Amino acid sequence: MNQTTAKKKNFQIGLILVVAALGYFVDIYDLVLFGVVKAESLGQIMVNASADEIAATGKFLFNMQMLGMLIGGLLWGILGDKKGRLKVLFGSILLYSIANIANAFVTDVTTYAIVRIIAGIGLAGELGAGITLVSEMMSKEKRGYGTMIIVTFGALGAVVASVVGSKGETIGHFFTSLTGLQFANWQVAYIVGGLMGLVLLLLRVGTIESDFFKNVKHESHIRKGDLRLIFGDKKNLIKYLHCISIGIPIWYVIGLLIMNSKDNFGPWLGVDNVVNGTAVMYAYIGLSFGDLLSGILSQILKSRKMVVYLYLLFTFILTIVFLFVLKDISLSTYYLMCFLLGTGTGYWAIFVTIAAEQFGTNIRSTAANTIPNFVRGSVNLIVLMFGILISFQVSDGVSAFFVGLIFLLLGLYSISKLKETFGKDLNYIEGGEIV
Repeated sequence: MNQTTAKKKNFQIGLILVVAALGYFVDIYDLVLFGVVKAESLGQIMVNASADEIAATGKFLFNMQMLGMLIGGLLWGILGDKKGRLKVLFGSILLYSIANIANAFVTDVTTYAIVRIIAGIGLAGELGAGITLVSEMMSKEKRGYGTMIIVTFGALGAVVASVVGSKGETIGHFFTSLTGLQFANWQVAYIVGGLMGLVLLLLRVGTIESDFFKNVKHESHIRKGDLRLIFGDKKNLIKYLHCISIGIPIWYVIGLLIMNSKDNFGPWLGVDNVVNGTAVMYAYIGLSFGDLLSGILSQILKSRKMVVYLYLLFTFILTIVFLFVLKDISLSTYYLMCFLLGTGTGYWAIFVTIAAEQFGTNIRSTAANTIPNFVRGSVNLIVLMFGILISFQVSDGVSAFFVGLIFLLLGLYSISKLKETFGKDLNYIEGGEIV
């Protein structure tokens, strides 16, 4: 490869990194945004509804979004292996951008639910496609840095969502000056997310497809995106389930401990005036920092598994401190703990990279897209288990601890069973090497 060709290749990889990182930024922005603006948006749509009715509707809409993500994970994953990673990357960005803008103009719960399903389908594809593309394009020794950049920057989308979702007046005035229409804060937040995604589509020019995918694209005898390669193969299925298990503790922390700060864990620790949006913001700042650190550690230690071990143990210690050591703390200390818990779960980039590296080119996109979305969907099981323990008069702290203990131990067991993938050559298919 001559110098000019090498520079062009590096530029194309850099462009893909930028698109994938910005795409994940908007992905996380939208994923977190609903939690920030659901009360305000439903308060405006359900004018005469009680607080309990609004809360129940919020949970219903969140479940609809998660349903969309599970559907989208399968859809985009299979399409990524059959049609290409690049098409999925930009297709998913286009879909969730349009859904975001549409979400700003819903006037009833039914339409809100339909749009959240569509948004969920769109949100499910970007990360897996981006991670797969970057993993296949970068050298096997340095691809960990690429996935680290994507997730570290992307996690900051939660911070922007919290700020825009609560203080979007200035942007709203700008929209009003352009259109003559008045927009509520929650509408502004959704429009901003949609516009950010649409702007990203302008970067499509100059991006290229993975050579690994192009090598198998026209090989009709190779099964591509076939779920039977995972669910019909015992070895692959076990790997697949282990990959899901190592990611669930992340959503145990975010989906249970952080997102229920106001109703459960603030009161449990004797802290008043906890704002869920602020708790989520600090947790995601920590998660971004944790992902940066975990990516660097992975490269230094030349191991993905060792980093996951360290982070799971750190999360276990923090969970005990959070639930049982701290009592009657200040609000600022509570938010500091949210930051630390986010840092402890900051191995999302490593987790998704491990998922992509465990499988061959002909099923890699399917695995990298579905595994993170099954992990996100696990929040429903986590909250259900927590609720069942609460119904038996077990305290919030003890209930949360036992749920966390189950999934943290399962995560530690699963990472012990997976093979180390640092520096692994990804140019292979399930069933044989590409020649």
